[in-house]
Amino acid sequence: MSDEHESFIKTPKQLVWIIFLAFAVPIAIITLLITYVGTVTKEAPGSDNMTPEAIEARIKPVAGFELGSGGPASAEPRTGEAVYTAQCAACHAAGVAGAPKMGDAGAWAERLKQGLEALVASSVNGKGAMPPQGATATEFEITRAVVHMANASGGSFEEPAAPAGGEGESADKPAQAAAAPAPAPAPAAPAQAAAPAAAPAEKAEKPAAEAAPAEKADAAGGADLAKGKQIYEGTCAVCHGTGVANAPKLGDKERWAPLIAEGMDQMVQIAIQGKGAMPPKGGRVDLSDADIRSTVAYMVSQSQ
Repeated sequence: MSDEHESFIKTPKQLVWIIFLAFAVPIAIITLLITYVGTVTKEAPGSDNMTPEAIEARIKPVAGFELGSGGPASAEPRTGEAVYTAQCAACHAAGVAGAPKMGDAGAWAERLKQGLEALVASSVNGKGAMPPQGATATEFEITRAVVHMANASGGSFEEPAAPAGGEGESADKPAQAAAAPAPAPAPAAPAQAAAPAAAPAEKAEKPAAEAAPAEKADAAGGADLAKGKQIYEGTCAVCHGTGVANAPKLGDKERWAPLIAEGMDQMVQIAIQGKGAMPPKGGRVDLSDADIRSTVAYMVSQSQ
């Protein structure tokens, strides 16, 4: 036995190598294992928070922007009927604020003589009680809406061709239809919607001073006043900015006091359902109930 052992280790040098390898090999193996374990991505059980998709979602910017040309960005321009329903019906369906009622050939006759180009220009730039429409629709969409209303009221304008490049703004001016001379200056383009909360200014039993603090708190909580302001300026100002159709003028505390006394919920309900000359949601059927509440809250905040 001893002879075999002695034959295996013949020199002191061999003994040194055996001792070195006995320490080096385990250390190398341990080092490789530590390196391997350290490079493996560990995930908590049932969690995927380190996947590429999750990481991209976390570092994605909170807000973004999109460049447009005078109106909301859209993959495809809206039809004339869609623009009419969303923006024009509030006044042109009932003839509010002197707007020619859709389908009334007599009211449209003189306006049709101006030609399509003049009618579209009046709509885009605004005229009389009607504010400029460029903030809520492109010129091409407005042209479609004017053609839709005019042709339903005795006109015979051709549907405008879609602009090149798929953009909502037409590069060429609208073609003017043949018509007799003698134009009469009068607005013919869509008028914006009457604003929410246009209700009669009857006296309320509860004093407005008692309701004001509660309404201010309600307007500030749960309502987006910034969005309400945007909707007001683009839709409601046409009536509430000047008091058209007996709408309570923005900032007129005396007119708004009895309405505020009825409570925010009541004012929002009136705005959603419509009342008097004001159609449901001011004609903006695309707005949600939350949008209407934000708009009413903004007007209340400016009228207390």
